[in-house]
Formats: sequence, structure tokens, C-alpha cells
Amino acid sequence: MKEARPPQQTTVLVTGISGFLGGHVALQLLQQGYRVRGTLRRMASAPATMSRFQPFTENLGFVEADLDHDLGWAEAVSDCDYIIHTASPFPSGAVRDQTGLIRTAKEGALRVLRAAHAGKAKRVVLTSSIAATNHGSGRAPFSEKDWTDTESKRATPYYKSKTLAERAAWAFADEHDLALTVINPGLILGPLLGNDCGTSVGLIRKLMNGKFTRLPRYGCAIADVRDVALAHVRAMVEPGATGHRFIVGGRVFWMRDIAHVLAQSFPAYTSQIPTAELPNWLVRILALIDADAGTIVHELGRDLRIDTSKAECVLQWRPRPEEETIRACGQSLIEKGLVTARTAGRGFDFRREEPTKHPGD
Repeated sequence: MKEARPPQQTTVLVTGISGFLGGHVALQLLQQGYRVRGTLRRMASAPATMSRFQPFTENLGFVEADLDHDLGWAEAVSDCDYIIHTASPFPSGAVRDQTGLIRTAKEGALRVLRAAHAGKAKRVVLTSSIAATNHGSGRAPFSEKDWTDTESKRATPYYKSKTLAERAAWAFADEHDLALTVINPGLILGPLLGNDCGTSVGLIRKLMNGKFTRLPRYGCAIADVRDVALAHVRAMVEPGATGHRFIVGGRVFWMRDIAHVLAQSFPAYTSQIPTAELPNWLVRILALIDADAGTIVHELGRDLRIDTSKAECVLQWRPRPEEETIRACGQSLIEKGLVTARTAGRGFDFRREEPTKHPGD
């Protein structure tokens, strides 16, 4: 893991630093001695964000920049050696404005890349997702050679946004000879740094707060936020990582499997954590009238295993046990008071839409 200058003389821009993944990336960089600059959509959130990084705040600063606007990006990348772009919209339910979601993800990534190119950054590491690999013509285990088909009926607005943003990033990097590396993580879970649980941890919060009665047979590869952050940092400095995408994550857990781990780990919540599955035919019927059910109906029962051998070889990356990740996520929610043990009745929560989350809000 080789770089021309030591961390103490190296400045890294982390976009979306107040987000779940962005915060963990920044924390690992700070712990290793790097100087970190983070982007915030609003500087008013700087004090709360700063408090998450004690005792490393001496090497931390912020700049205001929004993915939907050009203002601020030149200042953000100024004198930065590396850029780690984690910020991107992640909807928590059905998307009403697909065009806006895709525009923010794609044009936001291009704003960052244009600024990085103009500022002569050594490398950009971009956060994509297995949403950009697992939903095309490929077969499990999915690898970096696979791409989601954005014209397929399986391509949700979120899958499209991640796929189109990543493809646009690669095209820009090729055209401008920009050093780019992409990380494609699975469903990111693990301990929170702040109180905003975002979309992925929001699923665990709903499970523990009794928002479901039964669960669809939907699964995803689990990725620990600390492991994903480490993959970004290693991809930033590993010479052999330039020009490559890396899938990172662990085993596929069905929602029922996640619920079982939570119920066994936190007995006080067992009565409100469902473990029974909804039959696929019922979810398909619900999808006719419910937009949230429609986002997963084409993935019911599908084999979505991933191949992480490339990250293991090039980045020397290894995931921690998935059960540990799920437990750490649940424990973090309990410690922050974001879940409550109770015996009240539950309702099946396919219908309630929450605002789109922008890591970095």
C-alpha cells in the first residue's frame, strides 16, 4: 500500500461525510493520520458532524457542496490528493421522481469528477453498488464483469441511478485519463456514528421496531460499513486498483435470516421481530397496488450471491462475519435510542414512503 507522501501530508476529500458510509470512511482516514475534508450540503450541520470524529478533529474540515449544483466543488477539491465520492441519493421506498433521482446520482458524480480532473487529483474512488452488477443477464455469483440492464423490468429507479452514474463515471475517466476506482458494496449495515440511520440501517430499525408482521423472500449480500470503508481507503492508495471496480460484501441473507439473528441477539425485541415469510404470490398481488412491493417483486427468491475474489486479491480485503455486522447494527440502534422494545401490535409497512436520503445531509 504505497503512496508518494505519508498520510500526515496527504489531504483526502470525502463527499457526503455526514452519511453512514462517508462517516466511516473519514473516520478510518483520520485514524490513519490523513487530513480529511468533508462535503456537507449545509454548513449548519457541521458542528453535529464534527462531534462524531473526536479526538481527530484537528485534521478535519468541511466545505459546502451539493450534488445538484456546481457551486463549491472547485473549493472542495482544491489541494486534495485524493477524492472519495460516497454521496449519492438512496431512496427508502418507492420513487416518485425517477428522473430526478438518476439526474442527481449521475450529474453529481460527474460534477465531482470534473472538479477532481481540474484540480489534478491523483485518484478518485467512487462508491457504486451491487445494484449496478446484479440485475442484468449475468448469473450468480455476480462479478465485476456483470452490469445491470437499465432497460430490464427488474431495474428499479435506484438500480438505474447507480448503474448510469457508474457508467458515466467510467466514460469520463476514460475520456480524460482520470485515475478512477469503483467500489460496489452489498447492503451496508453495521454501527452508526450519528443518529441518522439512513436507508439500509433503516431496514433493521423497522424490523426491531415491529413495523413488519411477515417478510418477503428477498435477500441481499451483507456488507459491514467498516469493511466497506476499509476497501475505499485501500483502493485509494493501491496502485493496482486504478481502472478497476471491486465488489465487496459477504453472504446473501434473506430478510428472514436477518430477523433471526436480531431475535436471537436481542431477546427483549423478539416479540416484535417477525420471522415468518410472505408467500411470493401474495407479494406479487400486493405489487399490483403497492409501489414499495413493486420495487422487490422481480427479485423474490433470486440467487444474488457475489464474487469478492478480486477485492480479496488486489485490496487484501476480507469481510467480517455477517452475524457480527447485523448484531453491531442492532446494538447501535439500541444504544442511540432509535428502537424501543414493546409489546404493541405491528402493521405490515409496505406503504409508508419516507423522503429520499442523501448521504451527506
